Amino acid sequence: VPCPPRGRACGMDLAYVCEWEKKPKSNHCPSIPLVCAWSCRNLIAFTTDLRNEEEKDLTHMVHIIDTEHPWDVYSVNSGHTEVITCLEWDQSGSRLLSADADGHIKCWSMTDHLANSWENTVGSVVEGDPVVALSWLHNGVKLALHVEKSGASNFGEKFSRVKFSPSLTLFGGKPMEGWIAVTISGLVTVSLLKPNGQVLTATESLCRLRCRVALADVAFTGGGNIVVATSDGSSTSPVQFYKVCVSVVNEKCKIDTEILPSLFMRCTTDPARKDKYPAITHLKFLARDMSEQVLLCASNQNNSIVECWSLRKEGLPVNNIFQQISPVVGDKQPMILKWRILSATNDLDRVSAVALPKLPISLTNTDLKVANDTKFFPGLGLALAFHDGSVHIVHRLSLQMMAVFYGSSSQRPVDEPSLKRPRTSGPLVHFKAMQLSWTSLALAGVDSHGKLSMLRISPSMGHVLDMNMSLRHLLFLLEYCMVTGYDWWDILLHVQPSMVQNLVEKLHEEYMRQNAALQQVLSTRIVAMKASLCKLSSSTIARVCDYHAKLFLIAISCTLKSLLRPHFLNTPDKSPGDRLTEICSKITDVDIDKVMINLKTEEFVLEMTTLQSLQQLIQWVGDFVLYLLASLPNQGSPVRPGHSFLRDGASLGMFRELMVVIRIWGLLKPSCLPVYTATSDTQDSMSLLFRLLTKLWLCCREENHITEPDDALIDECCLLPSQLLIPNIDWLPINDGIISKLQNKQLVRLQFGKAPGLVGHTVSSQFDAFVRAPGQPKIDHLRRLHLGAYPTEECKSCTRCGCVTMLKSPNKVTAVKQWEQRWIKNCLCGGLWRKMPLSYS
Repeated sequence: VPCPPRGRACGMDLAYVCEWEKKPKSNHCPSIPLVCAWSCRNLIAFTTDLRNEEEKDLTHMVHIIDTEHPWDVYSVNSGHTEVITCLEWDQSGSRLLSADADGHIKCWSMTDHLANSWENTVGSVVEGDPVVALSWLHNGVKLALHVEKSGASNFGEKFSRVKFSPSLTLFGGKPMEGWIAVTISGLVTVSLLKPNGQVLTATESLCRLRCRVALADVAFTGGGNIVVATSDGSSTSPVQFYKVCVSVVNEKCKIDTEILPSLFMRCTTDPARKDKYPAITHLKFLARDMSEQVLLCASNQNNSIVECWSLRKEGLPVNNIFQQISPVVGDKQPMILKWRILSATNDLDRVSAVALPKLPISLTNTDLKVANDTKFFPGLGLALAFHDGSVHIVHRLSLQMMAVFYGSSSQRPVDEPSLKRPRTSGPLVHFKAMQLSWTSLALAGVDSHGKLSMLRISPSMGHVLDMNMSLRHLLFLLEYCMVTGYDWWDILLHVQPSMVQNLVEKLHEEYMRQNAALQQVLSTRIVAMKASLCKLSSSTIARVCDYHAKLFLIAISCTLKSLLRPHFLNTPDKSPGDRLTEICSKITDVDIDKVMINLKTEEFVLEMTTLQSLQQLIQWVGDFVLYLLASLPNQGSPVRPGHSFLRDGASLGMFRELMVVIRIWGLLKPSCLPVYTATSDTQDSMSLLFRLLTKLWLCCREENHITEPDDALIDECCLLPSQLLIPNIDWLPINDGIISKLQNKQLVRLQFGKAPGLVGHTVSSQFDAFVRAPGQPKIDHLRRLHLGAYPTEECKSCTRCGCVTMLKSPNKVTAVKQWEQRWIKNCLCGGLWRKMPLSYS
């Protein structure tokens, strides 16, 4: 879509669109109302009605897509008999609420942690009373992003925790889970999920005089209360506000409500516009945890006006008579709460949808000033969609325009004022529902044809910045995702190949500035982040393999060390795993047996079946060490996977520890040792590899003092291929996702249910050298088992790194279960699992 004339950057462009296939008998048509929701794991849920021509009936569908594979849609018949009015994700992005026009609320969760398999487990109902607003209860976690501190070294200063009480706490202060809904007849209903799976529900009238509620929204206060805003849809009626308190008394849920100050929209009291906008069409709190700011939109057939109001404490002037009687009153003015208008727009085209930012940006004056100076706008803009197909992003406080997107059908302004332009015949395609991503860098809209569009929103809203500043903006948001654990796909939309190297280095620098405890918590997440960034540039593609191998190594090392048990239960000193690390780093001997002597072998005694069940993982460690050492002589080529390990002292140290553990286990059960194909029968392959590995490790064990490996070591490594058969390492497949196809800013058109025949770009062709061709045997990347060329077992694959593993465990040994628990919910890289069709080969 071309930008407006005269070189003004529009700040938004279309990344991809995905539409439904036209079928002769049954069609997906947009439901009215149409709703969508975007989770922090970058799953989008939206609704359509499936119309069956023959039986003339409608099925109310819920669709869930992962933004990286939008065509791979999971559609479920919601079982709602009436149209779905609300969809809401929870804070963790793993459960979804849906509510309908018959008062039924359903809670959906993943089956077996699969992003493309959902089931409805619990729910609640207010029979026959349509739900107009729905929200999960607040869990008390609230962060604030401080833009002015974006240069600070400590993550705790940039993203500070705000004191915020959960809506309801269990014994010991744990937040209680549940949801709250408002119905059309003025009822508020709360359902609490008890840890045992039981649901406690209570329903109460919002106020004594119940009246019709056409629009409502829910927000939370820092003190743990809930605020509900309601409107009967007419702009001549007040917008009412209520405080709702939820408590549990004698195992029953109890609701108390009280009335707060109300407001009349300013456009209804303004003589010039008195009867111009009869209906209130949108009513939203600016954020779930900002109950003191509300956005209102009033409309007529063709136009709308938007107002932003805030709730303030004000002093009440007291009459002089009272001041003379009681001097106490005169000293201290009584305070009252009052709604004041912050800003309003001029007359706009008719608004069809509103999307609010989810990024909890701090709104202090200094933060706003720094944001404005550095042109960092994520979280400051809200999106308005119009009936002519265009989208505006306006500032959440001033409602000033920040960016604009012209839909295919909206006419671009040339010079004449917009009011004069002739109305085109027939309704134009426009967004019926929109959602901003969790970092506000992307906007998803579902339009009046049921088509899904993904828009990219520039962090600077189209202002041209120098490279350094652009990188700082993206880095700040990447760090935010690293700290919160949210998925960062929407940030990758803005990463150009030329930025990758810099971003990875800067991310590492920032990470190294954190304290040791935080580094340990984030250690795997940063590796996964680097891997996803390196995918986006052809010069760093080989490092993707290294980062995934590193995640695998960290996981194996933790699992195998956790199997070691102290010999005496009451030993106060370090755990066997820590002692192993300490001894291996202290004793730099190149002879594996001399290192082994220093360990208490009784700590390493495991059952034979356990050792045998770990053989595949042990084999990977052995193979990888051999592969690394054999690739040392031609280390001049960084395009080969494995290259970065040759300078990574920490990883080599881990391999060295594991070799020692494996050596001890091999004495107990020789069949668990890695199998090598050697040219001579007498050679001790393990001790040879340990000797070379130690020498290499000594070169780079101190990060700031890395030396080159000496010629003798390189000569010995040159001989390895003639002594041992060098294994093929099964690197992860290059992912089939959409992100790398969006870099050239060309619009990608997709269809639901049809994997695109995306022509791979140059990056993947270089990569094919390391990945198995289609007809070759498949491998379970996490269990290191061979599945055959045409697997018969059901598998799941990661939505982010493409790693494949079997759904059901072939082995029931405890040690294997312990290994599988590491990646049962998410892949090692943090991505969600999706079930693969059996014919995936």
